[in-house]
Amino acid sequence: MSKKVLHVVRKCTKKLTCGGHILTRLVREFVAQNNSTQIRHVIQILASEFALSQHPHSRKGGLIGLAACSIALGKDSGLYLKELIEPVLTCFNDSDSRLRYYACEALYNIVKVARGAVLPHFNVLFDGLSKLAADPDPNVKSGSELLDRLLKDIVTESNKFDLVAFVPLLRERIYSNNQYARQFIISWILVLESVPDINLLDYLPEILDGLFQILGDSSKEIRRTCEVVLGEFLKEIKKTPSSVKFAEMANILVIHCQVSDESKLTNDLIQLTAMTWMREFIQLAGRVVLPYSSGILTAVLPCLSYDDRKKSTKEAASACNHSLMKLVTPEDDEDEEETGSGDSQPREDSPPKTEGDTNDMLNASQESVGFSNICFFTPTSADRSQVTLDLDGIVQVLDRHLHDSSTGMMTRIAVLKWLYHLYIKTPRKMFRHTDSLFPMLLKTLSDESDEVILKDLEVLAEIASSPAGQTDSSGSCDNSDSKLELQVPDGAKAGPQTVVGDSSPSTPSMNSYFYKFMINLLKRFCLERKLLENRGAFIIRQLCLLLHAENIFHSMADILLKEEDLKFASTMVQTLNTILLTSAELFQLRNQLKDLRTQESCALFCCLYRSWCHNPVATVSLCFLTQNYRHAYDLIQKFGDLEVTVDFLMEVDKLVQLIESPIFTYLRLQLLDVENNPYLIKALYGLLMLLPQSQAFQLLSHRLRCVPNPELMRTVDESKYIESKPVGTKRPAYTHMDYNDLLQHFDRVQSKHLEVRHQRSGRADHPDRKLML
Repeated sequence: MSKKVLHVVRKCTKKLTCGGHILTRLVREFVAQNNSTQIRHVIQILASEFALSQHPHSRKGGLIGLAACSIALGKDSGLYLKELIEPVLTCFNDSDSRLRYYACEALYNIVKVARGAVLPHFNVLFDGLSKLAADPDPNVKSGSELLDRLLKDIVTESNKFDLVAFVPLLRERIYSNNQYARQFIISWILVLESVPDINLLDYLPEILDGLFQILGDSSKEIRRTCEVVLGEFLKEIKKTPSSVKFAEMANILVIHCQVSDESKLTNDLIQLTAMTWMREFIQLAGRVVLPYSSGILTAVLPCLSYDDRKKSTKEAASACNHSLMKLVTPEDDEDEEETGSGDSQPREDSPPKTEGDTNDMLNASQESVGFSNICFFTPTSADRSQVTLDLDGIVQVLDRHLHDSSTGMMTRIAVLKWLYHLYIKTPRKMFRHTDSLFPMLLKTLSDESDEVILKDLEVLAEIASSPAGQTDSSGSCDNSDSKLELQVPDGAKAGPQTVVGDSSPSTPSMNSYFYKFMINLLKRFCLERKLLENRGAFIIRQLCLLLHAENIFHSMADILLKEEDLKFASTMVQTLNTILLTSAELFQLRNQLKDLRTQESCALFCCLYRSWCHNPVATVSLCFLTQNYRHAYDLIQKFGDLEVTVDFLMEVDKLVQLIESPIFTYLRLQLLDVENNPYLIKALYGLLMLLPQSQAFQLLSHRLRCVPNPELMRTVDESKYIESKPVGTKRPAYTHMDYNDLLQHFDRVQSKHLEVRHQRSGRADHPDRKLML
C-alpha cells in the first residue's frame, strides 16, 4: 500500500492535474472504508517526504497533495487538520516565493473545506498569516489576503471562537513595527469588535497600549483604521460603563497623554485621543479613578499651557482637570478609622515617595512590549468598597510643577487652583503637607504673572485662616520664635478691661500659620527688594481683601518693630503707609483709625505708630489720618534734629500731594475751623518750612492762603488743651493716650536710624552733620 501511495504522489509531482485526481480518488476510497490509519499514512508521506523535502519540486507536489487530501476528506478533514496544516505552515517560511504562494493556496483549500473546524487551530493560522501579511512578494501577499478574508468570514459566522486563547497572541503581535503586520492586526481587531458574540471589550486592557502604538504609525491609512477601532471601543464603553475595567486602563492613558517627541505630528494624535479617552473615563468612572489622580494630573497639567496649535488637546485636558477636581469631596478628609476603608490611606510615618522615584515611573518607555511592568500607582482592590484619594501623590505632583521653572502660566494657575480646592475640601489632611509646600508658595509670589500671584495669595490666605491650621506649637516653616503676640503699647491701655491680642473681637481669628506667613512674607520682601518695589503694594492690597486688613497691618507693624534692618523697616513702613492712605480696599480701616472711637482702634493706632516711627514722614501722615494734629506738630518740630536728605524731602513732597487727595478731604475742611484746629495749621506750616521752593511748596502755600482770617490762628491756653477732635466732638475717655511716651519712642527709633546711617556712610564721628540743600 505504501508503494502505491508513493507512486501516486510521484505522479502528482510530475502531472499535477491528473495526479491530484488520482490521489483524491485514493483518499476517498480510504474514507469509504473508514480506514483512518491509511489516511494518516498518506498525509504523513505527503508531509515528511514531499512537503518538507529538500527539493523544491517535491515540496510543491507535497503541498498540492495535502490540498487534494483535504478536498477528498471533505467534512472529515477536521479529524486530520493538525497533520494537514502543520507542514503547510512550515512552507510559509520557504525562501522560494513561489512555494510560499503554493503553501498559501494549499492552506486556503484546506480551510475552505474545513470551515469552522479550523477554529481550534486559529492561533497557528493567525500566526502564519501575520507573517505572510508582511511578505515582500505581491503574489504571496495577494494569496494571503484571500486566505485572510476566508478566515474572517469563518470567525464571523461561528460562535465557537476561543477569544481567551487568542488574546495572548494578539497582545504579542500588536507590538509589531511592520506596517503590513500592523494593518493585518488592526483589521482583525475591527472584525472581532464587530461580532456580537465576541466581547473583546473585556480584554481591552491587554491591547489598548498596542493600539495607541499603532495610532502613531507613519501610514495615514493605518492611523485612520486605528482611529475607527478606538472610536468603536469608546462607543461601546459609553454604552456599558459598568462592565468596563477603568482602573486597569488608567495608567495606559496616562502614558499616552504625555508627548515624548513634540516634533512628531503622530504624537499629537496619540495625545489628543488618549486625552479624549481620559475625559470620558473620568466622567463615566467617577471616583473610581481617584486613586490614579496623581498620574492623571501628571499628564493633564502640562497640556493646559498649550497654544492654539493644540487647542483640541488643551480643551480636553481642561475638561479632565475640571471633572477630576469635582470628584474630590469633604469625605476625602476623613481618616481611615472614621471611614473604615482599611489601610488604603498612606500613613504619616511611612517613607514618602521621592521625586526621582516618580520621575522614573513616569518616564517609562512607550516602546515596551509588555505593559504589565509599567505601573504608577497601586490599583484599588476590586473588593474594596471605599475609594481612596491619592492625596500624597497629588500634592507631590503639584509641588513638582511649582518647582519646575519651565511650567507654563496656565499650568501654574491650575496647580494653585488645585491646592486651594484641596485646602477647602480636605483641610485636615492638607495641613500635613503645609510645611513642605509653604516655602514654594512664598517663592511663587515672585512670579511674572499677576494671575498666578492672585491664585497663590488665595492659597496662602486659606492656609492662614483655616481652622484646621490652628496648632499648639509652631511648625517648621521658619526658625523664628513661636506664635507672635501682637502687643499694644502700655500707654494705650486704659485699664484692666483692655483686650490685647492678635485681632479685635470684630475680626475673624487667624490660625498659627497666619503669623508664620506674615513673618516669611516680610523676610521675602527684605531679601527681594525688587519684589517689594514692583509687587509689594499689589500683594498687600490683595491680602487685605482675602484676610482682614486690620490683622494684616497689626501683625506687620508688630513684626517690623523687631526688625533689625532699619533701612528695610523704613521702606516697608513707607509702603504700608501709602497703601493705608490710598487703597480703596482699606476704606473701612481708615475710617476706624480716623475717629479712634473704640478701644480696638486706639490699640491699633498705638501698634502702627511704634513701627511707623521708622519713617518720620509716615508717622506724621498717620497722625493726620487719626486727627492727632498736635502730636503731628510736635513730631514736625523734631524734624529739625533729623538728618534731612533728598529722600526725606521727597517723602514730604508726596505727603503734600496726598493732603490734596480725596483721602484728606475732611482735613482740608477742618482748615475752615481755625480756632479749634490751630495745631493742624501749624503742622502744615511746619511742612511748608521744610520744603524747598518746589511745586509741592507752591501747592501747600496756595492751600494755606485759603485759610480764612489768619488772625484766628492763635493757640488756646495750654492748660485747657486736650488732644481730641474739634470742640463739639467728644472721644471716649479710654481713647486718651500717653503722647509723651510716644514721642520718646519716636526719638529712640530715629536715634537708631541716625546711628546706622552714619556707620554705613563712615561718618560716625560727625553725628550732627546734615545734608545741606
